[in-house]
Amino acid sequence: MSIENDFGLIQDYDKNYCLQVFNLLPVAFVKGKGCYLYDTEGKKYLDMIGGIAVNCLGYAHPKLTSAIVSQAKSIIHACNYYHIPQKSELAYRLCRGSFADKVFFCNSGAEANEAAIKLARSYFYYKDVDKYEIITADMSFHGRTMGTIAATGQAKFQRPFEPALPGFVHVPYNDIDALIGAINPKTAAIMLELVQGESGVHPADIEYIQAIKKLCVEKGILLIFDEVQTGIGRTGKMFCYQNYGVKPDIMTLAKGLGGGVPIGAMLTTDEVATGMKPGDHGSTFGGNPLACAAGVAVMETLENEGIIDNVREVSDYIFDKLNDLRAKYNCIRSVRGKGLLIGIEFDDTITAQGMREQLFSMGILVSAIGKSTIRLAPPLILTKAQAAQFIKALDKILKSVQGPKSVFSKIKSAFPSKKQAKESVPSTSGAKIDKLDQVLTNDSDADNIKKDN
Repeated sequence: MSIENDFGLIQDYDKNYCLQVFNLLPVAFVKGKGCYLYDTEGKKYLDMIGGIAVNCLGYAHPKLTSAIVSQAKSIIHACNYYHIPQKSELAYRLCRGSFADKVFFCNSGAEANEAAIKLARSYFYYKDVDKYEIITADMSFHGRTMGTIAATGQAKFQRPFEPALPGFVHVPYNDIDALIGAINPKTAAIMLELVQGESGVHPADIEYIQAIKKLCVEKGILLIFDEVQTGIGRTGKMFCYQNYGVKPDIMTLAKGLGGGVPIGAMLTTDEVATGMKPGDHGSTFGGNPLACAAGVAVMETLENEGIIDNVREVSDYIFDKLNDLRAKYNCIRSVRGKGLLIGIEFDDTITAQGMREQLFSMGILVSAIGKSTIRLAPPLILTKAQAAQFIKALDKILKSVQGPKSVFSKIKSAFPSKKQAKESVPSTSGAKIDKLDQVLTNDSDADNIKKDN
């Protein structure tokens, strides 16, 4: 039985049979090509969020698709009691292109970060040194397991599951004095995102990261970089740490590594790898042939087809155009990020959720972070022409909403509060945007934008 062409049935089954942990937009995608997705009605969308930095090669990329199909015809899963050729090759490619000597494979970013946390503790355990605390940053996000939500510096992720696991200390991001003040004889590691994605796309200062590296060397503390979102070409280098001129002791990857196939990885040095012995850690599906074949295809494609060069070129174009819009419209408060991981923050006249929904109505997909920031993390194959499509749509929206107070008041009523949204929308299919549509573009204008590319 297939229900993919019946959107009403899809919604019904989701509501009745899926745990409701996501606020879903009223759409289901059934096909993708390049940087575009197509819904059950055949409507085309430009994907500027890329499955949240996952679909690095877009959709139906011939090399990735061929690798997955070919592998699926031979072996999808093999027990990790045995050697797995695809796992060995992907590990080689990751180590060859990074600081690392050893790799552990798993299924997700959260699992990769769990492995990093365990390794940081077991490394000192096997040295008979009583160090176990890990310092992380306020507003960080490291995953949704019990260990990684304890590492995450946002209480909202921890509150329903308290008490949180002990052993984590949170300090303000980009504040070296606060970090120095948190170090004590029990400190085993410092764990950071080089760009905090889930809290609004905030890059770390280069001086901050370099000072931390120096501190770790002096104090005998392990440095962990969570590159789940920033790794695999996302920031204009294969790995984001390469932008900072420092090397970590442990790094975690996921998202883009499999191009859409679930895979996670923890990378480390030979020295730190002594902290894991046979039987200390494992993963049933980690390093399986299918996921690793996808990872090899992704790495080969990024290395051989100039895609990271494209990231830098298209990123420069987007930042230039967004800063032009910022100069033009007072409602853009900030544009920040690295490569093709970009945050656009608005003032209190525009909500992130409202902007996301308006762009969605115009056939463009982004994500909303908090009250005021939208995030872009498109496929790394995005072209300038496709980026221009997004810029044109955003310009059109902002041109309609930037104006006298009477217009601002209309926007505020069009972007309801959470309480108003819950009262006015009976389902989980997304907030209504009818009022905003009246203030902004008409349907024919939106269609013209979608046809531009």
